[in-house]
Amino acid sequence: LCCCEYVDRRGRRNHLAACCCDCEELDDGCDRWLACKSLPPGALESIADTVADRLRVPWFSGAVRINVSLVPPLVLLPVFLHVAALHFLLGLIILTSLPVVVLWYYYLTHRRKERTLFFLSLGLFSLGYMYYVFLREVVPRGHVEHSQVVALTCGLILMLAALTRAKKDPGYLPIPADDEKPSHQGLHNKSGRGSLSGLHGISGAASSRAVNGEAKGYCRMSAEQPEGVKKDWCTKCQLVRPARAGHCRLCGRCVRRLDHHCVWINSCVGEQNHQAFILALSFFMLTSVYGITLTLHTICRGRTPFVALFYCPGAYSDYSSALSFTCVWYCAIVTAGMGYILLIQLLNISYNVTEREARLALRDNTGRRLLGGLVIDTGQYNRGLLCNWGHFLSLGSSPPQRSAEDIV
Repeated sequence: LCCCEYVDRRGRRNHLAACCCDCEELDDGCDRWLACKSLPPGALESIADTVADRLRVPWFSGAVRINVSLVPPLVLLPVFLHVAALHFLLGLIILTSLPVVVLWYYYLTHRRKERTLFFLSLGLFSLGYMYYVFLREVVPRGHVEHSQVVALTCGLILMLAALTRAKKDPGYLPIPADDEKPSHQGLHNKSGRGSLSGLHGISGAASSRAVNGEAKGYCRMSAEQPEGVKKDWCTKCQLVRPARAGHCRLCGRCVRRLDHHCVWINSCVGEQNHQAFILALSFFMLTSVYGITLTLHTICRGRTPFVALFYCPGAYSDYSSALSFTCVWYCAIVTAGMGYILLIQLLNISYNVTEREARLALRDNTGRRLLGGLVIDTGQYNRGLLCNWGHFLSLGSSPPQRSAEDIV
């Protein structure tokens, strides 16, 4: 393939110059629109798939496909912020509508069980663009020292390093090979003397394994309760899950100590990356609050940051100050949202409960609400504040060696 050629989703060789050719779905849609006819079911999805498949850029070994979800943040965010800086009312309307649009897109993709890079690209590009505005509009005013710029840059680098670690393996359970998958369906059809007890023995051994030294709270499987086999059995991954593991419907994998699927990192938060996730949120909060404080001290001198955030008479005196003030409010909205997520995470860690377990407890009405409903205490793994935090800090460490008696 040359740099402008590619193999499309139908397996045919195509060229970038022919991006508008042979598009039957789009032609049929335009014809129906001109004739005032309704589109057949699935027509819009087919057109969107075709456009997404043909949105490519030239590359050495063939044209590379661009993820459509990466484009809106890169294009719309600077445009919206610059328009919002033109007038106070425009800023109020845009900054109010942005969270609504983001939440609407989240519920749309969550309902369709789709993975998207929109939120990750929005977060990374927001960080880069806010840092660019800070260096270009705030630092040249001469009220920010070089040491403060270095401190802000170091915080940003540490946050990105923690985010990179959080993007790695969250603790996926290995998918067994086809020849290693047990015939779970056949076990229910056979008599319960040999095969069923054998599965219970395997499941009980897998469930009884301590997760980071935690030997309580797992789901026991006994021969007296054959329906209990389904509690730790994943029908999609075809494996027996250890205690507190869960299946992510977006990733399609089972994760050890699954907390939740975070759209901001486009990955699950589990046993292996939960600490890095909390670290990334903490560095983001510190860096964002520090950057907001430096900016408000520059454009609204003589006022405290909290007062200047709501009352800054000279913010719209020139376009540079207006753009900086608009970016400050955008950062404040994002920081408030991330601060709420961090607060919930810290409370859950203090009670040793995951988001998944809290959600299941609410569904089954087995947990109790604490602190005004901010945390759901299931009582299953709660061992006290210090023990809960000690358990969290030991996540991802190698499990303790088991004796021969435990294995037997």
